[in-house]
Amino acid sequence: MRTGDSGSSVSPADSEERLQSRLLGVVKIVYLLKTVWAVVAALLIGAIFILLAGGNPLEGYNALFRGAFADYWGIGDTLVRMSPLLLAGLAVIIPLRAGLFNIGAEGQIYIGALFATIAALYLPDFLPGSIRIVICIAVGAFGGALWAAIPGLLKAYRGTNEIITSLLLSYVAINMIGAVLHTWLIEPGAPYPYSREVPEEVILPIFMPRTQAHVGIMIAWVAALLVAIMFWRTTLGQSIQIVGHNKHAAAYAGLNVKRLTVLSFALGGSMGGLAGVFEVLGLKYRLFDHFSPGYGMQGIIVAFLAALNPIGAILAAIFLAGLQVGAGSMQRATGIDTTMVAALQGLVVLCVAMGLAFKFHPDRWRRRIAAWRRGR
Repeated sequence: MRTGDSGSSVSPADSEERLQSRLLGVVKIVYLLKTVWAVVAALLIGAIFILLAGGNPLEGYNALFRGAFADYWGIGDTLVRMSPLLLAGLAVIIPLRAGLFNIGAEGQIYIGALFATIAALYLPDFLPGSIRIVICIAVGAFGGALWAAIPGLLKAYRGTNEIITSLLLSYVAINMIGAVLHTWLIEPGAPYPYSREVPEEVILPIFMPRTQAHVGIMIAWVAALLVAIMFWRTTLGQSIQIVGHNKHAAAYAGLNVKRLTVLSFALGGSMGGLAGVFEVLGLKYRLFDHFSPGYGMQGIIVAFLAALNPIGAILAAIFLAGLQVGAGSMQRATGIDTTMVAALQGLVVLCVAMGLAFKFHPDRWRRRIAAWRRGR
């Protein structure tokens, strides 16, 4: 057979090889999208539960997603909820790329919120508002990093299990904030433990009028982009990932494994700290006792749903935030309790975890495709 331009012949064997390569590429894409298939499977299983509860799945899902993504105020609420979920997800992703499990993002969120609140309340008034906002953000991120560095140090220099230490430190942080609020920062005469309101000059600007969507959301997006660039384009990010693949090989290559262990935890903790900062300066305007509904643990869902990809974490956080925001719309439309959304989140986690068992093996699939083609 002749090609019109070059005149070179293409044998049937070459054509078959190209076809098999294309088929292999299709299989690879299917594997790359396994998280999408996991979400679809979770929604289908959730539809069965909705039917068993006496509801209409199509009406329920339509109300849920329209309430979160097709309504101006719903979009604003989704973005507000997305910000702490995304940052908590990044707090998990960064250490996990180094082979470390940061289960303590919740505590880092609380410490970041505490540091930012203290800075907002006690920075001198003569400083411009923009400078004070930057300082509060930096101080909150530093607080989260400092808190996360504790399990990092214990892991690096004592071999202590980071899952246990980071998790237990979350309870320490939550109760410490409660103690600080009761004894020092509490608003006089407050019926519930919360601090004085932060000055108006340090409140984050709103970018969607008549909603609570603040610029901290944009900063969270930028943070995800910077984390992605760090892993893909910098020596530090590559070094962290080498440690995650094989710390013994990393040490043999001359990398300081202990320093990278602490640093990856600290960087992750700074993301958690930012989540706490934005909850105070962008949403609540004061520090409340037990203000987080579990963002730290939900960040683990975001991290695995995104397959540890910082850019994918944006989409994962938006999806989970949409489920939570749209739950009320689904309840009003179908009468199904909002706990169904919690069940959907659990199904998503289960299906994504099951998807981890399926790995793409090019050689194995190349042999399968060749055998299938021969059998035609």
